[in-house]
Amino acid sequence: MIATKILRSSTLRLSILHMAAFGLSVLVLLWFIYSSTAGFMERQTDETINAEIQGLAEQYSQLGLTGLIRVIKSRVAKDKAGSSVYLLTDWKFNPLAGNLPDWPKFKDTGSGWFDATLEDTENFEPRRVRMRYFLLPGNFHLVVGRDVSERVKVERLIVDALIWGMLLTVVLGGAGGVLTSRWMLKRIDVITKASREIMNGDLSRRIPTRGAGDEFDRLAENLNAMLDQIGRLMDGVKQVSNNIAHDLRGPLNRIRSGLEITLSRPQEPEACRQALERAITEIDGLLQTFNALLTIAQAESGARRQDFTDIDLTSLAADAAELYEPVAEEAGLSLEVDLAPQVTVPGNRHLLSQALANLLDNAVKYTPDGGRVTLSLTSGPAGPELTVADTGPGIPPEHREFVLERFTRLESSRNTPGSGLGLSLVAAAAGLHQAELRLGDNSPGLRVTLAFPAGRAKS
Repeated sequence: MIATKILRSSTLRLSILHMAAFGLSVLVLLWFIYSSTAGFMERQTDETINAEIQGLAEQYSQLGLTGLIRVIKSRVAKDKAGSSVYLLTDWKFNPLAGNLPDWPKFKDTGSGWFDATLEDTENFEPRRVRMRYFLLPGNFHLVVGRDVSERVKVERLIVDALIWGMLLTVVLGGAGGVLTSRWMLKRIDVITKASREIMNGDLSRRIPTRGAGDEFDRLAENLNAMLDQIGRLMDGVKQVSNNIAHDLRGPLNRIRSGLEITLSRPQEPEACRQALERAITEIDGLLQTFNALLTIAQAESGARRQDFTDIDLTSLAADAAELYEPVAEEAGLSLEVDLAPQVTVPGNRHLLSQALANLLDNAVKYTPDGGRVTLSLTSGPAGPELTVADTGPGIPPEHREFVLERFTRLESSRNTPGSGLGLSLVAAAAGLHQAELRLGDNSPGLRVTLAFPAGRAKS
């Protein structure tokens, strides 16, 4: 089973591909070394033979045939190793001087160069000889050569090294590919096993890491972070479902009870009309709740980003202030407005207007009589900031993250009308516009700030 996995693994195929490329590189390198070494030795041999022929030809022209014979015999006598080959013959190829017993047999290539294998009578081993034929004036034939047996041995060693190098490359590369595949398969099998356990329902299962900091550890960390986020989202969905069931059960029960009472008294038209009005009011509240949930879902999914245009935040904030100023006066509050001119950001105007309306509505709703609500817009190097502050009871620091969740309401606000979706919508709008939502202390009261990124603002 493991062998089949290894053979089918992409790691082994990549290793084989890498081995082939590396082997080809080694082959080219060794062939270059062989060609350079063998070519150099061959050129050196040919240059030596040419130099000797030229020297003997000069001796012949100066000393004549007798002097040439004497020079050849002297060179043969000095060459104890027999590395040089000489043969001087007459026009009938009868030997006159040299260390060859007779004229060698070779195929004339026109250049005078040829290779021959000579029998060594002393060592009983054949010798490879590189020779050149030369015709002297007077129809005398001269052959000069060099023993290249050592050069041939060196060439064979290089060829053997090339072959063994390729074999070792293949063996070691294959072994390395198998070992690498086994190691990677073990790491992948750990991830696969954990994934299967998670798919089978163990949502608390996480992928283990080795602490090496390699790409597998980084992948495992990212997958674990993704699983944590999925877990949080699932918990959020469960919580939202529970909250929906809890918060919508009351209005539905009231609608049902009112209709049942009305049915029991059909002879009273006025009571029927009032019951229907109350039912419509309750249904409107339910529709508002569902519309708010839909808006939050669209904002969090990014669906509203396609409707982005350049929005004049100054104008948007001024319109909201104008709308809520009479509401604040009716509640016995003062509404202070301080807006920087001509601040523009890209965004969804409807969603930002709804988020700002929720902040102002909450500020007016929770601020006691005689309090103050402040709406301000500033623009600086860090980006524009839209702030709504009040002098109400505020939100304790430990609850500020909690109140951004859907249907979340503090105990102190349970008796106040609302669905607990206002700040959730503001948080979704902030996320869609890449703005930072900050909840702070206004001493007393709450300060809510939407801080837009600087690169997206125009002023």
